[in-house]
Amino acid sequence: MPEWYTLGVVALVIVAVVVTIVRFRVNPVIALALGAAAIGLLTGLGPVDTVSTMTQGFGDVMMEAGILIGWGVLIGAMLNELGAITRLVESLMRVFGRRGIPYALGLSLATYLQTIFVDVLIVIAAPLARRIAPRLGRVGTGIVGVTFAVGLEMGIVMMVPGFAAVALAGLLGVPLGVMMLGGFAVVAPTVVLTILLMSLFFRLGFWNPERDEQVVVRDDVEAVEASAVTTASAAGSAAVGHDPLLVSTETGSVRTRVGGVPRGPASIRPVDRAEREQPLLLLFAPMLVALLLIAAQAVLSVAEVEVPAMQFLGSPVIALLLAVIATGVIGRAAVGTKRIEKAVVKGFQDGGQIFLLTGIGGSLAAVIAKGDLGAVLQGYFSATSFAPLLLVWAMAAVLHIAVGSVTLSAITAAGIIAPVASTMGLDPLLVALAAGSGALFCIHVTSNTFWLLQTFLDQSVRGTLKTVTVGVSLASVIALGMTLLVSLVLP
Repeated sequence: MPEWYTLGVVALVIVAVVVTIVRFRVNPVIALALGAAAIGLLTGLGPVDTVSTMTQGFGDVMMEAGILIGWGVLIGAMLNELGAITRLVESLMRVFGRRGIPYALGLSLATYLQTIFVDVLIVIAAPLARRIAPRLGRVGTGIVGVTFAVGLEMGIVMMVPGFAAVALAGLLGVPLGVMMLGGFAVVAPTVVLTILLMSLFFRLGFWNPERDEQVVVRDDVEAVEASAVTTASAAGSAAVGHDPLLVSTETGSVRTRVGGVPRGPASIRPVDRAEREQPLLLLFAPMLVALLLIAAQAVLSVAEVEVPAMQFLGSPVIALLLAVIATGVIGRAAVGTKRIEKAVVKGFQDGGQIFLLTGIGGSLAAVIAKGDLGAVLQGYFSATSFAPLLLVWAMAAVLHIAVGSVTLSAITAAGIIAPVASTMGLDPLLVALAAGSGALFCIHVTSNTFWLLQTFLDQSVRGTLKTVTVGVSLASVIALGMTLLVSLVLP
């Protein structure tokens, strides 16, 4: 088929998918499935091949990422039940002090805390964040806001165990250990630089407390700041992000609303004395050991060193499975079998749409790759890897501005550019990092995270536009630069 026809079909279908999601509020999973089918039929695959390609693409991605996402969901659900996040933020404040807490907290949110759903993390840690803000000076609320926004969003798409990062790795065939190391190489400096620059901008006058903050009366919310949220519709909102989640938290006579209208109370449970007595390092030890095993095996693989025991234990499926089991054992000893089993059930419920969105992203990528789009795009690029990386960043950025979903835009952009990676010898890790960084550009009012941070961190909409929209967009650009630097050192 002519090049103009192939490019036109893919562009038209992607636009149609965006319109379907934004204008008609069709679930992104369904819209992407329809888009994949339309591309297959319109580019000459035929009905039978289109269906088989979609099915195979779904299965291939889930084979790579499905179990890993499931393990991560379970670990996060159990840590949430154990009240581990609240205690961690308290500990970070004691250890790193006033100057270091934004960087320590931002890096924590972007890395090993990614097993906890974004919405839950915000609600759990917000009371302590509000206490930290005054210690950072007149612009403390702005600094805390950008710390949360950048740390949380960077981790979702670029750092294992963030579920979108795992999905991108599975979609592009990137070994999870390699994705972890590559993601950390981009995420760590990006988080630090963004927080540093935004803090400087705020202190130079970009943050106006009188207009960028709002006073929220909470009669006894602060009295239960050591609490864990046991119910939150986190999976759908984190994965989709186009519809502000209307969550209300209630304690005593206080109700806090997100998005303006309460959907219903999310129970807040005070942390039991027994939970406080558990060493914090013990609660996080299984997950941290699993991540270290995965990273160690990735390093051994790059060095072409074969250690059978490490090949088994460092396999992401086994390492995270062991972490699930160990976290469960620790949790049962801390809070009892019944509560841990309830947390596991809730984790499975919350993970449903993540599984579907990840798999259908694989279907779309498989249909595109089956055609000749890769060869068409290759003709427009030179031998350098910069052009396709810039393209995938821009594509993910445009999709995110239109749809408002970080995960959806990253997966779609990566799926479209995947054929270029294979035909040009471009490292799929770079494609994953570029797609993830582009998907962070211009997070705004269509994002659920925007409204959660606005309400729970006492920011006005004007202030949230500065911390979330401007702050994370700056991180998106810095992350692209870091990705291009990584591309220079990869063989």
